[in-house]
Amino acid sequence: MHIFKNTNIDFLRWRWHAIALSWLIILTGVYVIATRGIPKGVEFAGGTVVIEQFDRPVAIQQVRAALDTNYPGGGKDAIVQQTGDPSANMVMIRVPQVGSEAGASLGVEAAKVEDALKKASLNPKRQGAEIVGPSVGRELTSRGIWATALSLVGILFYLAFRFQFSFGVGAVVATIHDLLITLAFLAFFRYDMSLNVIAAILTMTGYSTNDTIVIFDRIRENLRSMRRDSMNHVINVSVNQTLGRTVITSGTALLTALALFFFGGEVLHGFAFTMVVGIITGTYSSVFIAAAIVSLWRGTAPTRAAAHAPAPTTPSPRSPAPLQPQRKQKPLRKAQAS
Repeated sequence: MHIFKNTNIDFLRWRWHAIALSWLIILTGVYVIATRGIPKGVEFAGGTVVIEQFDRPVAIQQVRAALDTNYPGGGKDAIVQQTGDPSANMVMIRVPQVGSEAGASLGVEAAKVEDALKKASLNPKRQGAEIVGPSVGRELTSRGIWATALSLVGILFYLAFRFQFSFGVGAVVATIHDLLITLAFLAFFRYDMSLNVIAAILTMTGYSTNDTIVIFDRIRENLRSMRRDSMNHVINVSVNQTLGRTVITSGTALLTALALFFFGGEVLHGFAFTMVVGIITGTYSSVFIAAAIVSLWRGTAPTRAAAHAPAPTTPSPRSPAPLQPQRKQKPLRKAQAS
Protein backbone atom coordinates (compact mmCIF):
# COMPACT_ATOMS: atom_id res chain seq x y z
CA MET A 1 0.00 0.00 0.00
CA HIS A 2 1.54 3.30 -1.12
CA ILE A 3 0.30 6.52 0.45
CA PHE A 4 3.01 8.76 -0.98
CA LYS A 5 4.54 8.25 -4.42
CA ASN A 6 7.74 9.87 -5.64
CA THR A 7 7.92 12.43 -2.84
CA ASN A 8 10.91 14.74 -2.82
CA ILE A 9 10.72 16.59 0.50
CA ASP A 10 13.91 18.21 1.77
CA PHE A 11 13.67 17.10 5.40
CA LEU A 12 17.20 18.15 6.32
CA ARG A 13 16.35 21.69 5.34
CA TRP A 14 14.33 21.92 8.56
CA ARG A 15 16.81 20.19 10.84
CA TRP A 16 17.95 23.35 12.62
CA HIS A 17 14.35 24.45 13.14
CA ALA A 18 13.53 21.01 14.59
CA ILE A 19 16.57 21.06 16.87
CA ALA A 20 15.65 24.55 18.11
CA LEU A 21 12.06 23.44 18.82
CA SER A 22 13.29 20.38 20.71
CA TRP A 23 15.67 22.48 22.83
CA LEU A 24 12.85 24.89 23.64
CA ILE A 25 10.58 22.09 24.89
CA ILE A 26 13.39 20.35 26.80
CA LEU A 27 14.60 23.51 28.55
CA THR A 28 11.03 24.47 29.46
CA GLY A 29 10.50 20.98 30.85
CA VAL A 30 13.72 21.19 32.88
CA TYR A 31 12.54 24.52 34.33
CA VAL A 32 9.14 23.08 35.27
CA ILE A 33 10.71 19.99 36.87
CA ALA A 34 13.25 22.13 38.76
CA THR A 35 10.61 24.53 40.10
CA ARG A 36 7.54 22.33 40.55
CA GLY A 37 9.01 18.83 40.38
CA ILE A 38 7.49 15.87 38.62
CA PRO A 39 4.76 14.00 40.51
CA LYS A 40 5.77 10.53 41.68
CA GLY A 41 3.41 7.65 41.98
CA VAL A 42 3.10 5.68 45.16
CA GLU A 43 5.48 3.08 43.73
CA PHE A 44 8.38 5.54 43.81
CA ALA A 45 7.42 8.10 46.45
CA GLY A 46 6.05 5.57 48.90
CA GLY A 47 2.85 6.02 50.85
CA THR A 48 -0.68 4.71 51.17
CA VAL A 49 -3.37 4.97 48.49
CA VAL A 50 -6.99 4.35 49.43
CA ILE A 51 -9.92 4.33 47.01
CA GLU A 52 -13.24 5.09 48.73
CA GLN A 53 -16.75 5.03 47.30
CA PHE A 54 -19.56 7.14 48.76
CA ASP A 55 -23.32 6.69 48.68
CA ARG A 56 -23.80 10.25 47.45
CA PRO A 57 -21.77 12.81 45.51
CA VAL A 58 -18.98 14.19 47.69
CA ALA A 59 -16.85 17.24 46.87
CA ILE A 60 -13.07 17.11 47.06
CA GLN A 61 -13.16 19.96 49.61
CA GLN A 62 -15.32 17.85 51.94
CA VAL A 63 -12.80 15.00 51.86
CA ARG A 64 -9.91 17.38 52.54
CA ALA A 65 -11.79 18.99 55.43
CA ALA A 66 -12.45 15.56 56.96
CA LEU A 67 -8.76 14.66 56.73
CA ASP A 68 -7.64 17.99 58.18
CA THR A 69 -9.96 17.55 61.15
CA ASN A 70 -9.84 13.83 61.93
CA TYR A 71 -6.67 12.39 60.37
CA PRO A 72 -3.59 12.37 62.65
CA GLY A 73 -1.10 14.94 61.37
CA GLY A 74 -3.66 16.57 59.10
CA GLY A 75 -4.23 16.13 55.40
CA LYS A 76 -2.05 18.93 54.08
CA ASP A 77 0.25 16.46 52.30
CA ALA A 78 -2.60 14.25 51.10
CA ILE A 79 -3.52 14.05 47.42
CA VAL A 80 -7.26 13.79 46.82
CA GLN A 81 -8.78 13.35 43.38
CA GLN A 82 -11.79 11.76 41.75
CA THR A 83 -11.27 8.46 39.98
CA GLY A 84 -13.32 6.24 37.72
CA ASP A 85 -16.76 7.12 36.43
CA PRO A 86 -18.02 10.38 38.03
CA SER A 87 -21.40 8.74 38.67
CA ALA A 88 -19.69 6.09 40.85
CA ASN A 89 -18.73 8.73 43.49
CA MET A 90 -15.24 7.29 44.00
CA VAL A 91 -12.31 9.28 45.37
CA MET A 92 -8.65 8.32 45.52
CA ILE A 93 -6.74 9.51 48.60
CA ARG A 94 -2.94 9.25 48.84
CA VAL A 95 -1.04 10.04 52.01
CA PRO A 96 2.76 9.83 52.43
CA GLN A 97 2.53 7.79 55.66
CA VAL A 98 2.84 4.01 55.46
CA GLY A 99 3.32 2.91 59.06
CA SER A 100 5.25 -0.32 59.39
CA GLU A 101 6.45 -1.98 56.19
CA ALA A 102 5.59 -5.46 57.37
CA GLY A 103 3.22 -7.28 59.69
CA ALA A 104 -0.30 -6.55 60.81
CA SER A 105 0.34 -2.78 61.07
CA LEU A 106 0.90 -2.49 57.31
CA GLY A 107 -2.66 -1.29 56.67
CA VAL A 108 -2.98 0.96 59.71
CA GLU A 109 -2.77 4.22 57.73
CA ALA A 110 -5.49 3.09 55.32
CA ALA A 111 -7.74 2.37 58.29
CA LYS A 112 -6.99 5.81 59.77
CA VAL A 113 -7.98 7.50 56.51
CA GLU A 114 -11.23 5.57 56.41
CA ASP A 115 -11.99 6.38 60.06
CA ALA A 116 -11.41 10.10 59.41
CA LEU A 117 -14.03 10.00 56.66
CA LYS A 118 -16.49 8.10 58.83
CA LYS A 119 -16.17 10.65 61.63
CA ALA A 120 -17.20 13.33 59.11
CA SER A 121 -20.35 11.28 58.31
CA LEU A 122 -19.33 10.76 54.67
CA ASN A 123 -20.16 6.99 54.81
CA PRO A 124 -17.17 5.67 52.80
CA LYS A 125 -16.84 2.15 51.47
CA ARG A 126 -13.33 1.01 50.67
CA GLN A 127 -12.82 -0.23 47.12
CA GLY A 128 -9.09 -0.81 47.25
CA ALA A 129 -5.82 0.10 48.95
CA GLU A 130 -2.17 0.14 47.94
CA ILE A 131 0.74 0.50 50.36
CA VAL A 132 4.38 0.94 49.31
CA GLY A 133 7.18 1.55 51.78
CA PRO A 134 10.12 3.95 51.20
CA SER A 135 12.66 1.15 50.74
CA VAL A 136 10.55 -0.47 48.01
CA GLY A 137 10.16 2.91 46.31
CA ARG A 138 13.92 3.50 46.28
CA GLU A 139 14.54 0.03 44.86
CA LEU A 140 12.01 0.55 42.08
CA THR A 141 13.53 3.95 41.24
CA SER A 142 17.02 2.43 41.00
CA ARG A 143 15.82 -0.41 38.80
CA GLY A 144 13.96 1.95 36.49
CA ILE A 145 17.06 4.12 36.00
CA TRP A 146 19.27 1.11 35.37
CA ALA A 147 16.82 -0.39 32.87
CA THR A 148 16.73 2.84 30.87
CA ALA A 149 20.52 3.35 30.95
CA LEU A 150 21.32 -0.24 29.93
CA SER A 151 18.82 -0.09 27.07
CA LEU A 152 20.56 3.03 25.70
CA VAL A 153 23.99 1.38 25.93
CA GLY A 154 22.67 -1.73 24.19
CA ILE A 155 21.18 0.36 21.37
CA LEU A 156 24.50 2.18 20.86
CA PHE A 157 26.57 -1.01 20.66
CA TYR A 158 24.11 -2.82 18.41
CA LEU A 159 23.84 -0.01 15.86
CA ALA A 160 27.58 0.67 15.96
CA PHE A 161 28.16 -3.02 15.14
CA ARG A 162 25.28 -3.43 12.70
CA PHE A 163 25.72 -0.13 10.84
CA GLN A 164 28.33 2.50 11.70
CA PHE A 165 29.26 4.36 14.84
CA SER A 166 27.72 7.60 13.57
CA PHE A 167 24.41 5.77 13.10
CA GLY A 168 24.55 4.46 16.66
CA VAL A 169 25.23 7.94 18.04
CA GLY A 170 22.30 9.34 16.04
CA ALA A 171 19.92 6.67 17.37
CA VAL A 172 21.03 7.14 20.99
CA VAL A 173 20.76 10.94 20.77
CA ALA A 174 17.27 10.59 19.26
CA THR A 175 16.25 8.18 22.06
CA ILE A 176 17.53 10.52 24.78
CA HIS A 177 15.67 13.32 23.01
CA ASP A 178 12.45 11.27 23.15
CA LEU A 179 12.91 10.59 26.88
CA LEU A 180 13.47 14.26 27.71
CA ILE A 181 10.52 15.43 25.61
CA THR A 182 8.27 12.82 27.23
CA LEU A 183 9.37 13.79 30.74
CA ALA A 184 8.73 17.44 29.87
CA PHE A 185 5.14 16.71 28.81
CA LEU A 186 4.57 14.58 31.90
CA ALA A 187 5.68 17.56 33.98
CA PHE A 188 3.52 19.97 31.96
CA PHE A 189 0.33 17.93 32.46
CA ARG A 190 1.23 16.74 36.00
CA TYR A 191 1.03 13.00 35.40
CA ASP A 192 2.45 10.78 38.13
CA MET A 193 5.65 8.90 37.44
CA SER A 194 4.39 5.38 38.06
CA LEU A 195 5.34 1.88 36.97
CA ASN A 196 2.82 2.13 34.13
CA VAL A 197 4.54 5.27 32.89
CA ILE A 198 7.98 3.61 33.11
CA ALA A 199 6.63 0.67 31.07
CA ALA A 200 5.30 3.11 28.47
CA ILE A 201 8.65 4.94 28.32
CA LEU A 202 10.57 1.70 27.71
CA THR A 203 8.00 0.62 25.09
CA MET A 204 8.28 3.99 23.39
CA THR A 205 12.08 3.69 23.40
CA GLY A 206 11.96 0.39 21.54
CA TYR A 207 9.36 1.70 19.09
CA SER A 208 11.38 4.83 18.31
CA THR A 209 14.57 2.81 17.83
CA ASN A 210 12.83 0.42 15.44
CA ASP A 211 11.56 3.35 13.36
CA THR A 212 15.07 4.82 13.27
CA ILE A 213 16.63 1.51 12.21
CA VAL A 214 14.24 1.23 9.25
CA ILE A 215 15.42 4.63 7.96
CA PHE A 216 19.07 3.81 8.64
CA ASP A 217 18.78 0.51 6.78
CA ARG A 218 17.45 2.32 3.71
CA ILE A 219 20.29 4.86 3.98
CA ARG A 220 22.82 2.02 4.01
CA GLU A 221 21.26 0.46 0.92
CA ASN A 222 21.28 3.77 -0.94
CA LEU A 223 24.91 4.41 -0.04
CA ARG A 224 25.86 1.53 -2.34
CA SER A 225 23.92 2.75 -5.36
CA MET A 226 24.35 6.52 -4.87
CA ARG A 227 28.10 6.60 -4.37
CA ARG A 228 28.78 10.01 -5.83
CA ASP A 229 25.85 11.82 -4.19
CA SER A 230 26.23 13.89 -1.06
CA MET A 231 25.26 12.42 2.30
CA ASN A 232 22.43 14.92 2.71
CA HIS A 233 20.91 13.88 -0.61
CA VAL A 234 21.14 10.19 0.29
CA ILE A 235 19.43 10.82 3.65
CA ASN A 236 16.62 12.85 2.09
CA VAL A 237 15.98 10.21 -0.55
CA SER A 238 15.96 7.45 2.09
CA VAL A 239 13.52 9.29 4.36
CA ASN A 240 11.20 9.96 1.41
CA GLN A 241 11.31 6.30 0.39
CA THR A 242 10.29 5.15 3.90
CA LEU A 243 7.77 7.95 4.48
CA GLY A 244 4.73 5.85 3.58
CA ARG A 245 5.77 3.03 5.90
CA THR A 246 6.45 5.51 8.71
CA VAL A 247 3.04 7.14 8.40
CA ILE A 248 1.18 3.81 8.31
CA THR A 249 2.93 2.23 11.31
CA SER A 250 2.97 5.41 13.41
CA GLY A 251 -0.64 6.21 12.59
CA THR A 252 -1.82 2.71 13.53
CA ALA A 253 0.08 2.76 16.83
CA LEU A 254 -1.17 6.27 17.58
CA LEU A 255 -4.81 5.27 17.05
CA THR A 256 -4.34 2.38 19.48
CA ALA A 257 -2.78 4.64 22.11
CA LEU A 258 -5.58 7.20 21.69
CA ALA A 259 -8.18 4.47 22.18
CA LEU A 260 -6.48 3.48 25.44
CA PHE A 261 -6.35 7.11 26.53
CA PHE A 262 -10.04 7.82 25.98
CA PHE A 263 -11.55 4.43 26.84
CA GLY A 264 -8.93 2.67 29.00
CA GLY A 265 -10.02 4.18 32.29
CA GLU A 266 -8.19 6.14 34.97
CA VAL A 267 -5.64 3.40 35.63
CA LEU A 268 -4.27 3.50 32.06
CA HIS A 269 -4.40 7.28 31.62
CA GLY A 270 -0.72 7.85 32.39
CA PHE A 271 0.40 4.88 30.29
CA ALA A 272 -1.70 5.93 27.29
CA PHE A 273 -0.66 9.58 27.53
CA THR A 274 3.02 8.60 27.60
CA MET A 275 2.52 6.33 24.59
CA VAL A 276 0.78 9.08 22.60
CA VAL A 277 3.58 11.56 23.30
CA GLY A 278 6.25 8.91 22.69
CA ILE A 279 4.87 7.79 19.32
CA ILE A 280 4.63 11.35 18.01
CA THR A 281 8.06 12.29 19.39
CA GLY A 282 9.68 9.05 18.23
CA THR A 283 8.48 9.49 14.65
CA TYR A 284 9.56 13.13 14.66
CA SER A 285 13.02 12.33 16.06
CA SER A 286 13.66 9.50 13.60
CA VAL A 287 13.16 11.88 10.69
CA PHE A 288 14.58 15.16 12.00
CA ILE A 289 16.93 14.31 14.90
CA ALA A 290 18.57 10.95 14.18
CA ALA A 291 19.04 11.67 10.47
CA ALA A 292 20.31 15.18 11.26
CA ILE A 293 22.93 13.81 13.68
CA VAL A 294 24.23 11.43 10.99
CA SER A 295 24.30 14.30 8.48
CA LEU A 296 26.24 16.57 10.85
CA TRP A 297 28.63 13.74 11.77
CA ARG A 298 29.36 12.64 8.20
CA GLY A 299 29.26 16.08 6.57
CA THR A 300 27.93 17.00 3.12
CA ALA A 301 30.80 15.56 1.05
CA PRO A 302 30.24 12.55 -1.26
CA THR A 303 29.96 9.25 0.54
CA ARG A 304 32.98 7.12 1.39
CA ALA A 305 32.01 4.58 -1.20
CA ALA A 306 32.66 7.16 -3.89
CA ALA A 307 35.95 8.23 -2.35
CA HIS A 308 37.15 4.62 -2.32
CA ALA A 309 35.65 3.60 -5.64
CA PRO A 310 37.91 1.30 -7.71
CA ALA A 311 40.07 2.99 -10.29
CA PRO A 312 39.19 2.52 -14.00
CA THR A 313 40.78 -0.58 -15.56
CA THR A 314 41.27 0.92 -19.07
CA PRO A 315 45.03 1.22 -19.64
CA SER A 316 46.48 4.64 -20.37
CA PRO A 317 47.61 5.19 -24.01
CA ARG A 318 51.04 6.35 -22.84
CA SER A 319 51.78 3.29 -20.70
CA PRO A 320 54.01 0.81 -22.56
CA ALA A 321 53.12 -2.82 -22.95
CA PRO A 322 54.98 -5.07 -20.50
CA LEU A 323 56.67 -7.19 -23.24
CA GLN A 324 57.89 -4.36 -25.46
CA PRO A 325 61.28 -3.83 -23.71
CA GLN A 326 62.17 -7.55 -24.11
CA ARG A 327 61.32 -7.53 -27.83
CA LYS A 328 63.61 -4.54 -28.41
CA GLN A 329 66.56 -6.08 -26.56
CA LYS A 330 66.63 -9.38 -28.49
CA PRO A 331 67.72 -7.90 -31.85
CA LEU A 332 70.43 -5.88 -30.13
CA ARG A 333 71.99 -8.99 -28.56
CA LYS A 334 72.01 -10.84 -31.95
CA ALA A 335 73.68 -7.93 -33.65
CA GLN A 336 76.49 -7.83 -31.12
CA ALA A 337 77.13 -11.55 -31.46
CA SER A 338 77.57 -11.30 -35.22
